[in-house]
Amino acid sequence: MGRFVNPDNSAFQVALNSEIYIDKTGLLELTNKVLNTTDGYICNSRPRRFGKSITANMITAYYSKGCNSETMFQGLAISQKKDFKQHLNKYDVIHLDIQWFLSNVKNTDDIVFYITNSVIEELKKIYPKELIGNDITLPEALSQIKEKTGQKFIVIIDEWDVLIRDEAANKKIQEDYINFLRGMFKGTEPTKYIQLAYITGILPIKREKTQSALNNFDEYTMLDAQQMAPYIGFTDEEVLQLCKKYHRDYKQTKQWYDGYILEEEQIYNPRAVVSLMTKGKYKSYWSETGSYKVLVPLINMDFVGIKTSLIEMLSGTPVEVDVSSFVNDISSISCKDDVLTYMIHLGYLGYDQNKEKAFIPNEEIRQELMKAVKKKSWHEFDKFQMESVKLIESTMDMDSHVVAEQIDKIHTEYTSMISYNNEISLSSVISIAYLSTMDYYFKPIRELPTGRGFADLVYIPKPEYLGCYPALVIELKWNTAVQTALNQIKEKKYPEALLEYTGDVLLVAINYDKSSKRHQCMIEKYSK
Repeated sequence: MGRFVNPDNSAFQVALNSEIYIDKTGLLELTNKVLNTTDGYICNSRPRRFGKSITANMITAYYSKGCNSETMFQGLAISQKKDFKQHLNKYDVIHLDIQWFLSNVKNTDDIVFYITNSVIEELKKIYPKELIGNDITLPEALSQIKEKTGQKFIVIIDEWDVLIRDEAANKKIQEDYINFLRGMFKGTEPTKYIQLAYITGILPIKREKTQSALNNFDEYTMLDAQQMAPYIGFTDEEVLQLCKKYHRDYKQTKQWYDGYILEEEQIYNPRAVVSLMTKGKYKSYWSETGSYKVLVPLINMDFVGIKTSLIEMLSGTPVEVDVSSFVNDISSISCKDDVLTYMIHLGYLGYDQNKEKAFIPNEEIRQELMKAVKKKSWHEFDKFQMESVKLIESTMDMDSHVVAEQIDKIHTEYTSMISYNNEISLSSVISIAYLSTMDYYFKPIRELPTGRGFADLVYIPKPEYLGCYPALVIELKWNTAVQTALNQIKEKKYPEALLEYTGDVLLVAINYDKSSKRHQCMIEKYSK
């Protein structure tokens, strides 16, 4: 039993000791299937506070010869599988936390040497006869052990990408580190001594030109999670059960922390959900770490289109993003799409793989992005907010004439990049125009299903503003009489979808006349 080679299970025990532990041991069923195969090279990337280290510790506790974990896993999902004991604590495991090594190395340039020496010292204690020589690399050491004993290794690397992120300007360190990883995992020889390789971090593996630096790894990311989706964050069902146990409002929890779309799963930020359950307060728990500060330099890059995209997303409108150009290297960011892709990996944006669009997943993230934008101090953004505030105030006053004028103004001055050609583009501009509502409302619900159709946009106030702001049911029309839009709201009984909502409701009908290039508006208070 060592620190890095065949460690004990104490790190995973800490997770099990916690008040809330969600069983993710089903992941071990997947890793068991790929042991000693060409599929046994896994890179599972996910944002901060999404359980990366807990998962790495779980894998170590299950496979490591340095402990006896049978009792620990009893009652968890993996214990019900036929091959549970077959693989339990049967393997030589090397577990590396690169963040720890970076924090403790005296000279950052020596980090690969530090990692190598630390692991080889422990290997020599376990295999003193098999390791010959003092000046050998870690891959060479593993190769020697395999040749003489037949023993293969499971290698787990946590925070694998910390050098790519924190030492982005140090090309020598990055080159040394990538070469170290290549020596460990790529080529024919590593297939002889690697039983399973599992690396995790925020970023996928760095790409060189068009292919991964470690192209023998299967990658599971916030862009494409595949079968790993249920094991990246908390699922909707898991959160529902927690809400029942801790008596938290499920709908509000969903509005605050849900929204990441991974395959068919709705995924929540685990750290935020656990904090809510134990502390009972709906807020941004990412704020406690000052994590939004990482966004400021990205915004400051000021690539063409980044301001427009952020305003659209803050208003609740998804934006198209090309995720293919990002090479998983911060120093190589060269355009708006690279910035947005990096923000997806960081967890500040959700990604719809089918529509190829990025969006702000929930209220927690919206608040973090607003902090980052305010730090940028865009004059244009401040001015835009003032116009949007005037719009929402006029809506509250039911001044349809001023509302129409404000939408005209905002469209002309601030959203002219969106070409009007249908009701979809009109919907985008309206949601942008109502950006200021996001201080008092949750992000707009698009096409809210009702008894007889779909309302175009619905804004529901946050609980603390229920007495001050009405819900808004907005119907949009294109080259049609604005009265027609208002009649449709009433005839199709759109407000009935809000029967659970106890506050006031305003019906807002908006039409855009293509010939005059002007908007018309009618507003009525809904009588329940």
